[in-house]
Amino acid sequence: MKKKLLAGVIGLSMLASMGAGAYAASNLQEIQAYLNSGLKFKVDGQPVQLRDGNGNAVLPITYKGTTYLPVRAVSDALGVAVNYDAQAATVHLGERSEGVAILDGFSDMYHTKDPSKTSYNGKDYKEAYFNDASGNRSGSFMLYPKKKYQKLYLQVAAVGKDIEELTIQENGSMKELLQTSVALGEGLKTIEVDIGGVEALYIHADLVDGGAMFVPLIASYYK
Repeated sequence: MKKKLLAGVIGLSMLASMGAGAYAASNLQEIQAYLNSGLKFKVDGQPVQLRDGNGNAVLPITYKGTTYLPVRAVSDALGVAVNYDAQAATVHLGERSEGVAILDGFSDMYHTKDPSKTSYNGKDYKEAYFNDASGNRSGSFMLYPKKKYQKLYLQVAAVGKDIEELTIQENGSMKELLQTSVALGEGLKTIEVDIGGVEALYIHADLVDGGAMFVPLIASYYK
């Protein structure tokens, strides 16, 4: 319920509570606005007083008919985490994640939870794509970033034999985004691909008899 309320408040537009150092590096435009002491707040039906990080009461600002609320005060009132990344000039609300695992929504016949197939170099990755079929063959699967992410970090290991060619393409147009190889001696190789604006991806590897392809689904992620 609190997260829904926060989403609604964001729609009103909010000002981040940042220190003078953060403002000094920002592109600011001077405006004439008004502190609005007449606006009251309730959370889940209970009155609340908005306060800054030091516990001081703060007021919303009204500018050209729009009310702006201090994001830290609102997030504190709703019990939602807030963090300001000064280097990136970005306000993070709620849980922060370094990436979103490709496991979410992944579906393929070689998706396995078998511990004998999800382990690599002594570490169990719990779930993996592990193509260990026989003969020379294609090892391929689909991913669906749905235009939500800018990068794909795909971890791939060759087992038994080198993977001489691995290609990542934009599905539909089949535009090639990256082509590489994975040697046995590289271990678990991290492949970074730009996927901005991409709806779906087609990952294809040429596998040979006696070789297998291992992709840990939790350790591989979008950002």
